Amino acid sequence: MAKAKKSAKGLQTPEMLKGWQAIGSYLGIGSATAQRWAKSGMPVRREGRYTVADPEEIRRWLGKEAHMPAPARVATTDADISAALKESISAVRGPRRGR
Repeated sequence: MAKAKKSAKGLQTPEMLKGWQAIGSYLGIGSATAQRWAKSGMPVRREGRYTVADPEEIRRWLGKEAHMPAPARVATTDADISAALKESISAVRGPRRGR
């Protein structure tokens, strides 16, 4: 299992995803789909005999692919969905005026 680090919002995210199964599991997709997404540009790299990925790079790539103004949130088991939803709504609305 990958080591976890605290994000700025206090959520646990793995430091590095090691292997297609870990990458797919993080995204909630199968290994074959993760490999197909990598062929489409998802940021992964080889380290020895393993394929590894940085969750932050994946979030940025997903956000870019979805034409979002900020990195995408990946809904993991320990993610605070309500905080992610609020953050997404505020990113779409843009900066508040008159405050």
